[in-house]
Amino acid sequence: MSENSIESPNEVNKEVAETPESIELKRFVVESARLLKDTHCEDVIVLDVRGVSQLTDYVIFASGTSDRQMRSVGDDIEQLAKKQYGMERLGQERDPSITWLVLDFSSVMIHLFEPATRAHYDLELMWGDGKRVAWERES
Repeated sequence: MSENSIESPNEVNKEVAETPESIELKRFVVESARLLKDTHCEDVIVLDVRGVSQLTDYVIFASGTSDRQMRSVGDDIEQLAKKQYGMERLGQERDPSITWLVLDFSSVMIHLFEPATRAHYDLELMWGDGKRVAWERES
């Protein structure tokens, strides 16, 4: 199996045992990252933070071009989570003009930023102990 295969065992955190649930969660993470890329989000980064964070298992970061685009892709990911994985988003923001959208699925946190906001908060640094997850399709 290739490293980009979503069925392959987790090579980044070898101390974390894979279960059917963790494989399914990783499948959601990879599909979400691909959806972000397919909807023109940029600089998509996926981190496996199991064993590093007590809050979540995976963190995804991406930059959007506008609040409208970020809301649209957020809705798409929320539908993917609900329809294919039975996952519900926790909480909702009410800010009509956003520069940072968080999709919290408990085990997966997805952060969509406008580029300037992403650079300002630099959350990737905070999660720097996480291991990068390969999610891109093979050419």
